[in-house]
Amino acid sequence: MARGTAIAAIDLGSTKIATIVGDTAEGGMLRILGAGVVPSAGIEKGQISSIGQATAAIVASIEKAERASGTRILSAGVSVSGAHLASLNNRGIVAVPDAGRPISADDAQRVIDAARNVSLKSNRELMHALPRFFVVDGQDRVSDPVGMHGQRLDVEMHIVTGGVNALQNVMKCVEGANVQVEALIAAPVATSAAVLDADEQQEGVVSIDIGGGTTDIAVHLDGAIVHTAALPIGGSHVTRDLVAGLRCPFMVAEQAKTRYGAAISTTVPSDETVALTAFGQDERREVHRRLIAEIVEARIEEILSMALVEVQRAGHVGAISAGMVISGGTAELEGLTALAEARTGLPARIGQVPELYGLADQVAGPAYASSLGVLRWMTDALIEPNGQPVRLRMPAGGSVLGLVRGVGRLGRVFLPQ
Repeated sequence: MARGTAIAAIDLGSTKIATIVGDTAEGGMLRILGAGVVPSAGIEKGQISSIGQATAAIVASIEKAERASGTRILSAGVSVSGAHLASLNNRGIVAVPDAGRPISADDAQRVIDAARNVSLKSNRELMHALPRFFVVDGQDRVSDPVGMHGQRLDVEMHIVTGGVNALQNVMKCVEGANVQVEALIAAPVATSAAVLDADEQQEGVVSIDIGGGTTDIAVHLDGAIVHTAALPIGGSHVTRDLVAGLRCPFMVAEQAKTRYGAAISTTVPSDETVALTAFGQDERREVHRRLIAEIVEARIEEILSMALVEVQRAGHVGAISAGMVISGGTAELEGLTALAEARTGLPARIGQVPELYGLADQVAGPAYASSLGVLRWMTDALIEPNGQPVRLRMPAGGSVLGLVRGVGRLGRVFLPQ
């Protein structure tokens, strides 16, 4: 993609829908041209629950982004989350026919095609095929085999798949807003592209994006993703715990979580109280702030524990030297990194997207890591075989999945002259 080419990204979250228009400058910095953020509707735990409500919310987000950027959005890359996402690692093997010549780019492409040719159930769809490393005649961890000599070429590939029905629903909603879907990008992959640096990915790191309805996880080791997952739990569950514990409306509980919540309850003075609007005859009620923190802490501990289980499933807990990078709206919770380090034994930091300019203040903070990750992914990872979103195949009889284009025109916007 040429520098300065404007692109669009749509992040479909359970609490907000964000449409961002941007481009890249020299040095790879993202320039934000405009953004449209609206409350989410028709999306539960990362998946579409109402076509009509979700489409209307997407239209509102796109219109705001178009007004802010002065563009007409024709197509966009779209993030996908939800428990339907799954991943596996697969190995491809090919023979190099002529031992007298070095391995060519065609040989590398052949082994990549072999590795991503996995047998999937009819309700699964390939989303990403991400090479981890190559092996040349038993020589492990080769990053680029082109030009080397060998007779056998292997590649270890990380495969991300999604549920066909869930992907169809996403495409129907976005295209119902008169925007062409150019690529569907798994949210854990997009987020990690935005918030992780090269050293962290090399030494072993876990990207944890705690959104409203899901927690997206991506485990990186030796510079590549080795495990991805999306848990059906997030910040909205913390809010609902507060609704039950404080007997107050949802929006009041959300404000209490944001203003008075803390990840470690013992850091909150035991005698500090706050006034909240509650259910019942007494509309205003005094509540101990430590009680709010205790409710928040219990649910955050559960989310971190579930994330650690996913890391253990990847089988690389001992190699996660760089620890955890936590993003999402819940990452702004006071004391979150301290709690994460105490409960998991791993170092932790809050994930921020670096190198932004333009209207960056509109999408600043860890809450927009996934949104900016889609934008970053499209600008940095479009060329095969380095893991661009794979074109979805046309199922028998036709499907909206078949409408996904190649990535050559990904995220097009019309810039007025």
